[in-house]
Amino acid sequence: MTAVVTEADTPLVAAASPKRRPRAGGWLAVLPLLAFVAVAFGLPALAMLNGAFTVKDQSTGATSYTTANMTASVQGAYLTAMLGSVKLSAVSAGLAAVLGLLLAQAVVTSRFPALREAVLTASGVLANFGGVPLAFAFVATLGNSGVLTRQLGLTDKGWDLYSFWGLVIVYLYFLIPLMVLTITPALDGLRVQWREAAQNNGATGPQYWLHVALPVLAPSLLGGLVLLFGSAFAAYATAAAMVGSSIPLVTLQIADAISGNVLVGRENVALALSLDMVLIAGLVMAVYLPLQRRSARWLA
Repeated sequence: MTAVVTEADTPLVAAASPKRRPRAGGWLAVLPLLAFVAVAFGLPALAMLNGAFTVKDQSTGATSYTTANMTASVQGAYLTAMLGSVKLSAVSAGLAAVLGLLLAQAVVTSRFPALREAVLTASGVLANFGGVPLAFAFVATLGNSGVLTRQLGLTDKGWDLYSFWGLVIVYLYFLIPLMVLTITPALDGLRVQWREAAQNNGATGPQYWLHVALPVLAPSLLGGLVLLFGSAFAAYATAAAMVGSSIPLVTLQIADAISGNVLVGRENVALALSLDMVLIAGLVMAVYLPLQRRSARWLA
């Protein structure tokens, strides 16, 4: 008996055939991007790594590899500056995470779409507003001779913008909008059915948030907190324009070292401090990425 292959059997044969491998042209299209990343980020990283472990002999001009720069970067004033940056970043990120969550929840549950669009648009702008313009705006408003400072008599009440808490308030100006942008998609991912199921089982509003919403949002909240910490930790221009060297921060110490305000033979301490910041940022990203992947499984 002769087997007959009909047209209906053809798709099965085609489906059983192995898939073709992607062409090499796809990798060639990525090469310019990889080359740009290697030049823009790879070479500076290698130069920083090499300089952090290099010391130049002032008498002979010879260079040698040593850990003296790294050791100096975690001692004395440099260690104080590093701890000051960590403290400032942690406090600012914690406050911004709480306030940003409350604002984002108010926007998500609002019945006015125009309000949501306005807040998200403003957050996208304010999250990228920083540096000297932000410092000037606060100095002109809440500085020693600022408009609100004089009208409200804040100086007599002990207000000082050029302090730790004054710098925290300035950082909140761009960290809260960043938190709103970060947590809003996660809040949108909360299912209405979850709240209804909790209410049908007798749960109150606080119980729903404590046992259902917050556990689901926990990875996104922690991820947003880590992102805010990194943003505050790397900020430089705002603090430099406002407080100068009155508050010890590692970014300001790096600027002083680059400008030559260091001891002879310690010129590369700035590179060692930069490497310390990269290591801390790497630890921050190592925490942030797994949290984002975990939250995506629940909120997808």
